[in-house]
Amino acid sequence: MPSTCRLQQYRVVEMKLLAQQRDLQAKIPDIEKCLDIVATLQAKKGSGEALIADFEVSEGIYSRARIEESDSVCLWLGANVMLQYSCEEATTLLKKNLENAKASLEVLVADLHFLMDQVTITQVTIARVYNWDVHQRKFRQAASPKES
Repeated sequence: MPSTCRLQQYRVVEMKLLAQQRDLQAKIPDIEKCLDIVATLQAKKGSGEALIADFEVSEGIYSRARIEESDSVCLWLGANVMLQYSCEEATTLLKKNLENAKASLEVLVADLHFLMDQVTITQVTIARVYNWDVHQRKFRQAASPKES
C-alpha cells in the first residue's frame, strides 16, 4: 500500500530530524558556555589577577589550571581542528555560531511540525481507505444473499 510506504518514509525522516535537533540542542549550551568563558577572560584581562579554572581533560577527569592574562584563546572547531583567535575574534565567531545554531534549530522545529502534520494526514487517509474497504465488504456481503 503506497500510503504505508510513505508513512514509513516520514518516520525515517522524523528520526533523522530528531537526531539533528538533539545535536543542536546540545551544541547551543556549549557555545553559550564558551561565550561566557571568553567574556570572563576579557573581564579579567586588565586586573592583573590570574583566573583559576577546572576543566575536563577526559570524561570524568578534571584538572585545575591557572590562566594568566592572555589576548587569545584556542577554540575547538571539531574534526581534530583547534585554532587560536584573539578574544574579540573568538567572541564574534561564537556569537555568529550561536545565531546560526538557533536559526537552524528554528527551521528544524518548523520542519518537524510540517512532518508531523503530514504523518497525521497520511494516518487519517489510511484509516479512511480502510473504513471504506470495510464498508464495501459489508455492502457486498449484504447484497450477495439477496441474489441467491
